[in-house]
Amino acid sequence: MTKQEFQELIEQEGKAIYSFCRALTANREDADELYQDTMLAAVERCRDIDSSANPKAYLNSIAVGIYRNHQKKSWRRQRLAPTEGLTEELLAVLADEQTDLEEQVIQEELWQIVRRETQALPEKWRIPVYLYYTAQLSIEEIAKILKLPGGTVKSRLHKARRMMKKRLEDCGYENG
Repeated sequence: MTKQEFQELIEQEGKAIYSFCRALTANREDADELYQDTMLAAVERCRDIDSSANPKAYLNSIAVGIYRNHQKKSWRRQRLAPTEGLTEELLAVLADEQTDLEEQVIQEELWQIVRRETQALPEKWRIPVYLYYTAQLSIEEIAKILKLPGGTVKSRLHKARRMMKKRLEDCGYENG
């Protein structure tokens, strides 16, 4: 891929890649770091990117690999030197559409619950959910990124949806 093609790719898909990083990390600072690391790795591997294939999926696979490496390092550090009392950044994303106040509060509460419950899913189910719904990749693309069979990706998505539905129903939402 040429520098010009790479620059066009970033202009077209940069926001989508950042959104995916944000969904994976659920934290703006970590998402910024993951996005920067992903773009740095992509620049280093620019010649390996095939513009005729799906370059967005390739960038997402780089992000997943870097995310997993960060998680492993974090778990090792946590085992060696546990930290307590760290607070996570609040998750607050409101719909841009203007609705009446009651509907807006209900929508905000639902989004927070969905994000919290999605973030609570084990990684093996959470990452395929983010790749499918946030990055909007196909089952085949997700399978290639995660190096899993397509059937495994489908079953993980199905199980994650079932878990999310149950969790939302437990929170009082009938149509999760």
